[in-house]
Amino acid sequence: MHLYAGEHMFANIVLGIDPGLTTTGYGVIEASRGKEHAVAAGVIRTNPDAPAAERLGELHRDLTAVIAEHKPTEAAIERIFQNRNRNTAMAAARASGVALLAVCQAGITVHEYTPSAVKMALCGVGNVPKEQVERVVSLRLGLHSVPGPADAADALAVALCHLQHAGARRIEASA
Repeated sequence: MHLYAGEHMFANIVLGIDPGLTTTGYGVIEASRGKEHAVAAGVIRTNPDAPAAERLGELHRDLTAVIAEHKPTEAAIERIFQNRNRNTAMAAARASGVALLAVCQAGITVHEYTPSAVKMALCGVGNVPKEQVERVVSLRLGLHSVPGPADAADALAVALCHLQHAGARRIEASA
């Protein structure tokens, strides 16, 4: 913990994850001295023609490499909430489990947020279009354009949501 101008300020590196078997988004945000900035954002893609076990292994290796490179202090993942397509939901749930495993193996605290909680935290409404969330991510992180692909922007949104919730938890704890 660092003290600046009489306030408790925390330097934090948060890994946000938007899990999916074909495409998993990740975003790394550093929050320090009351400012947030994007460190990295991207996607991990797996071959849809490969066996599921191979794809999950690749996802685990790649997420482990992202964690090793950026050394996050906390992680946040989008919780699989619902999906109309059962196969898509199962694949996303498997990817989510692998992501949780990679984070936990690194000894990092992880928090889960539903898509509507992320939208509520960033936009004040839980059912806004993705494009609005992407604009808020760009504005809050001072980016000139929306980070692409959409899964990377979603992962940054999850990380920002976590930072906002973590700040509220710290305020409640000190009251």
